[in-house]
Amino acid sequence: MAKRALTDYPVDGRRVFVRVDFNVPLAGGAVADDTRIRAALPTIAYLIDHGCRVVLASHLGRPKGQAVAELRMEPVAGRLAELLGRPVQRVADCVGPKVAAAAAALAPGELLLLENLRFHAEETANDPAFAAQLAALADVYVNDAFGTAHRAHASTVGVPRILPGVAGLLMARELEVLGRLLSAPARPFVVLLGGAKVSDKIGVIEKMLTVADAILVGGAMCFPLLAAQGLEVGRSRVEEGNAAVATRLLAAAAGSSCDFVLPTDIVVAAEPTATAARRVVAADAMPADEMGLDIGPASAAAFGARLRTAGTVFWNGPMGLFEVAEFAAGTRAVGEAVAACSGVSVVGGGDTVSAVRAFGLEERITHVSTGGGASMEFLEGRALPGVEALLDA
Repeated sequence: MAKRALTDYPVDGRRVFVRVDFNVPLAGGAVADDTRIRAALPTIAYLIDHGCRVVLASHLGRPKGQAVAELRMEPVAGRLAELLGRPVQRVADCVGPKVAAAAAALAPGELLLLENLRFHAEETANDPAFAAQLAALADVYVNDAFGTAHRAHASTVGVPRILPGVAGLLMARELEVLGRLLSAPARPFVVLLGGAKVSDKIGVIEKMLTVADAILVGGAMCFPLLAAQGLEVGRSRVEEGNAAVATRLLAAAAGSSCDFVLPTDIVVAAEPTATAARRVVAADAMPADEMGLDIGPASAAAFGARLRTAGTVFWNGPMGLFEVAEFAAGTRAVGEAVAACSGVSVVGGGDTVSAVRAFGLEERITHVSTGGGASMEFLEGRALPGVEALLDA
């Protein structure tokens, strides 16, 4: 069901509580990657332009209900102020009388960044009293943190039960683009999956077998599938207990009209290191004493041919250990093919986004999702609590 967007709701001059995803990596007390902060700038700028009094709230790291000095929001506030070119006020907590007073004192166009929401265990517990304290800081709720939309927390579900809640510009874009993958993708629709664990993508594979025209599988997640076909996978990474799952997925693929494509060649080595001797072997001739660390050149070429001619591409997961340059060729090749696709290209997942940026491909991708786990649950067809809590369009 479509959700009400920020641009379709009267916010002029009002106090607005914005759930953002400022869960960014820190290094040496500074923000090491400001991608998630930049992603929220359009929504923040929109609110400033409409004279809103803006209260920003996010979690940072996993403090588990404790105040952790290294996870305070101060570096985030500093970077946000630099990006906006205007001051960002801070408070030492996210609830309480001092926080309420700071929010009440905001002038039109001013910003207040609350302290880390997860310093309070009540946040992840979706405690109603905690949510009520957050809601009391504003008149309207905006969720622009798609990456947390699969979590039923106080700031994602509790607050919009009290305040009218709408989707921020980033949230609305994510829902539009990912929703189109499920409802009306341009054909052929090719899904490229990689990464370490097939268990993380069971639901997506099962859903995409009913939606996509082809699913291409690389990365370590291909090995339990190859093993389920009776092939030797050597010392490759294979999750324990996944044999039955792999067998089930192969059976489902065989019974679908979707092409389910596994690598035909693999780059193997004795160790996952830059100095280890590596070679390319056929997928059905892997040595027992070596491990697969990348898809081979023939597989990369075959995958690339399908990706370049696709009407829609969704990519989640690298093809190998791309962090080590010697095993990055497969991921780079498919990344170049996704970027060369003249259709719609959507990339999701932390490692995949890192690869896209490392290879300088981001500007050539239609949409780089900020969702991570939320994106995958959405594409499984599951309802996301943080989305369901918003007003219907």
